Amino acid sequence: MTGKREKQLVGQRLLAAFRDAGAVEVAPDILLPAETLLDLYGEDIRARAYLTDDPLRGEVALRPDFTVPVVQMHMENGAEPARYCYLGEIFRKQDPGETRPDQPRDNEYLQAGFELFSRDTDADAEVFALFYRLLDAYGLSPAIGDMGLLMDAVRALPLPAPRRDALLHHIWRPRRFAALLTRFSAPSTARAFAPSAAPLTGLRGMDEIQTRLDRLAADADVAPLPAEWGDRLTRLFAIAGPAPDAMNDLARLSDDIPAIQPAIERLAARLDAIAARGIDTRGLHFDASHGRQTMEYYDGFTFSFTAADRSDWPPIASGGRYDALTAQLGKAGAIPAVGGIVRPGLIAELEAAPC
Repeated sequence: MTGKREKQLVGQRLLAAFRDAGAVEVAPDILLPAETLLDLYGEDIRARAYLTDDPLRGEVALRPDFTVPVVQMHMENGAEPARYCYLGEIFRKQDPGETRPDQPRDNEYLQAGFELFSRDTDADAEVFALFYRLLDAYGLSPAIGDMGLLMDAVRALPLPAPRRDALLHHIWRPRRFAALLTRFSAPSTARAFAPSAAPLTGLRGMDEIQTRLDRLAADADVAPLPAEWGDRLTRLFAIAGPAPDAMNDLARLSDDIPAIQPAIERLAARLDAIAARGIDTRGLHFDASHGRQTMEYYDGFTFSFTAADRSDWPPIASGGRYDALTAQLGKAGAIPAVGGIVRPGLIAELEAAPC
């Protein structure tokens, strides 16, 4: 078992490489206000983050991620372009399900990361190429995706805005998304709510309750999503393979979903920019569903690096674009941003493994 000292040494090495790439080192607090996380992710974050109550600060969370506090820091004080790097522990609950796996994931582990705030259209390629060069010696498998592609396809569905919004909200939760899509593809059933004289309990007022009842009544009159649209989404989510081949598949699908054409053009330009940095894009695996099971803030390009012979490991590195997050956390609107993280502990494990 690789010790914490060895993991810290790898982390410091990565941190130095990020500084050499022009990043300023930052050290966000370990204890964060829970309000921001709950506003971003809703109550679902309680299943993943360690939350507790502080008598003065209210509800707080052990840092589950670096990106959110780095974005907050930049939106308050930063100027563009800006590059930041960091190294430290994060804390996440790991749900093993009914049976504890043989290789449970750590609840506390080290993260080294790099974040770039820039309006340069080459920013995605810059960040990806940086991680690619740092990890190239380990024989990892790189994969890429684009959440913007999927979100554009969902926005094109012939559904009322509330239903499209619900699907977009759950796009990072594949099971819930699939259940909603199935429900919206079938005729709606009117729901009858009998009047009641019972006193109200809970936090919602009568006006909120009535608004919800009116929404449910209106939803019962919505026509189901035509079957061909569900099929088109299924085909899109299933596209996977070498990046050039996937581009051909996407081009064919765009005949049925014209709304994804701009995203395809952005993807093609990004691949050209990556190739211009000396990376053979034929060796990149594109997965249209890549990024759907990460923290819910990536809304564009996504990437990861995995160890092919360690199927029980999470990605050794991952990242992506999160423009919408900057708009949520700042007062001046969205600032284009992209970044990524590496798990130094897993790199240390690879280095310690016998050849």
